[in-house]
Amino acid sequence: MSAATPTPPPGRWIQLWLGVLCMVLIANLQYAWTLFVDPMDQAHGWGRVGIQFAFSIFVATETWLTPIAGAYVDRLGPALGPRRAVAFGGLLVAIGWMINAYADSLVLLYVGAAISGTGGGAIYATCVGNAVKWFPDRRGLAVGLTAAGFGAGAALTIIPIGMVIAAHGYAAAFFWFGLGQGLILLVVSQVLRGPTQEVKLPQAPSSVVKQSATSFTPAEVLRSPIFWLMYVMFVAVSASGLMATAQLAPIAKDFGIDKTVILFGASLLSVALVIDSVLNGMARPFFGWVSDKIGREATMGIAFSLGAASYWLLALFGSSPWMFVLFGGLIFFTWGEIFSLFPSTCTDTFGSKYATTNTALLYTAKGTSAFLVPLANTLKGATGSWGTVFLVAAATNIAVVLLALFVLKPLRTRLMRT
Repeated sequence: MSAATPTPPPGRWIQLWLGVLCMVLIANLQYAWTLFVDPMDQAHGWGRVGIQFAFSIFVATETWLTPIAGAYVDRLGPALGPRRAVAFGGLLVAIGWMINAYADSLVLLYVGAAISGTGGGAIYATCVGNAVKWFPDRRGLAVGLTAAGFGAGAALTIIPIGMVIAAHGYAAAFFWFGLGQGLILLVVSQVLRGPTQEVKLPQAPSSVVKQSATSFTPAEVLRSPIFWLMYVMFVAVSASGLMATAQLAPIAKDFGIDKTVILFGASLLSVALVIDSVLNGMARPFFGWVSDKIGREATMGIAFSLGAASYWLLALFGSSPWMFVLFGGLIFFTWGEIFSLFPSTCTDTFGSKYATTNTALLYTAKGTSAFLVPLANTLKGATGSWGTVFLVAAATNIAVVLLALFVLKPLRTRLMRT
């Protein structure tokens, strides 16, 4: 093999799959939350809005603090950074959920949410940063597979968590799942590492996927209009998706179909949560792979247009149990890809040397969007209908499509030419 044709570094697929496993182990921190909302309300009478604020705190800390974790990983280097960040995150995940188990006030619930969010964010930033660094030739696919662990991983535990809640109460589910997942993360963290030097492409990337030859520092990235445009786009799509994630059980209950048995004795909500998690996870590697072939912005245009159509169809037909499952699933399928498309686009644009920090900075947009989630309840209360909420989400997705195709793409093309 000539020096001009570098081979892929050994062990990178092992590191990728270890990252996927770590993401699976933190997935239900977000995607199984909806199962706990009504049981906590019934036990304490805290109200949905108060309980959902804990979800917003979790998402905010899980995202806003990730740049600190990313900078920590980049500074410690590939041998120690990923290992220590994931071990620390696993410890916080266990502590946070165990606090949730014993919380007897909203304040304590918020503390648990902040701690588990901080731990989950450290793990998320580390695993995504590893993926974009190990796979410059298949960046969309690699980040998509990693993010799929977070999106689809909850499908493995949704039914067991529901069974534990039904049999032993929500506190038992918080305690044992938090403890178990935290311990496994501590073990897995010990074999994680990043590439010791920048990975050279074993093959040229697609001609439609332009990659910067310069690695921008986080300070330079924060001064770039392209970064802030991507940030606004990320917030817009993430807010609509998080609304669906956090409110799925209350929406089904308000439609009067949450306990409807639709498949092999399973209720609509159980079936919908499993299908939604799987589709949410599948979207990430699928659209990541597509974006490696046809370009990031073109893929955004396709995915977010389908998302807008899904919200509109749910507004029209969501009161039918199977239509709720179908169009709800499509929403998750056309939302989850932001977690592969945006990190890939960010690293393509700003380089890989500081990718863990830079992608974490962009990921904070998810935290910003979390505080828009309660507005869905406000809008629903004002209009008396979830249909209005879905139509606003559809319009938001269309706006992001226009930004991707007619603003982001020209700006990135101009930057790559300089």
